[in-house]
Amino acid sequence: MHERHTNRAIYFREQAQTTTRHIIPFIDSILHVSADISVLEIGCGEGGNLLPFLETGCSRITGIDLSESKIQNARQFYSGIPGGERIEFIAADIYDSGGIGSYDLVMMRDVLEHIHDQEKFIAFVKRFLNPGGVLFIAFPPWNNPFGGHQQMCDNRLLSKMPWIHLLPRKAYRWLLRAGGETSSRIEGLLEIRDTGINIGRFERIIKREGFSVLKKSLWLINPNFEIKFGLRPRRLPQMTGRIPILRNFLATTGYYIISGPHPEP
Repeated sequence: MHERHTNRAIYFREQAQTTTRHIIPFIDSILHVSADISVLEIGCGEGGNLLPFLETGCSRITGIDLSESKIQNARQFYSGIPGGERIEFIAADIYDSGGIGSYDLVMMRDVLEHIHDQEKFIAFVKRFLNPGGVLFIAFPPWNNPFGGHQQMCDNRLLSKMPWIHLLPRKAYRWLLRAGGETSSRIEGLLEIRDTGINIGRFERIIKREGFSVLKKSLWLINPNFEIKFGLRPRRLPQMTGRIPILRNFLATTGYYIISGPHPEP
């Protein structure tokens, strides 16, 4: 698993395949993915999620990410892909990017759980939606077995230990140190501990900001596990999804399509 996070080309291909097989069909039932739509991905990384939209011929595609190195990788990957020059990649803080315009689809996949002050962020992204546009958000609930992203640990045992991120902060830090993780890795994992979000809190935020849920799926087996581990994706049983403590501990990811009020021009 760790190799998939360090080998960015592998991660790029996995993102593209999961988006093709699962995310585009999920979106397409609400917003038809065609050459007529424009797409913005916030936290795009190397842009693997955007490749299927390019192949579909979407009219305008933009990816933005804080990491200059990831944006450089994205530009390099797409330099060898036909039509890749049509995607605009921006290395910037989304809060400093008001001039990028608005889009029919704004997407964030496995990004929300890394963001500080998610209430402010959700309120801010409204401005990037065209009238009638939708926002696709996928994120792992914090309490799920690997909600702390400990799969990124260099220590193979720690990378396979579920729920260790739920230990008290000091105990978690001690365990990571004892496992030989670097200071930068430990601080990164502790930051995820600070920004983790569960389903109930997410739904309260979007309701307060005036968004409506158009479609929702909670997954027991994340669709991305199909390409990673050969596991068949499985949705969380409907009854389980209605019980907050169970869904938070068992759902490995949530897919949402939401729409909301649009700011005055």
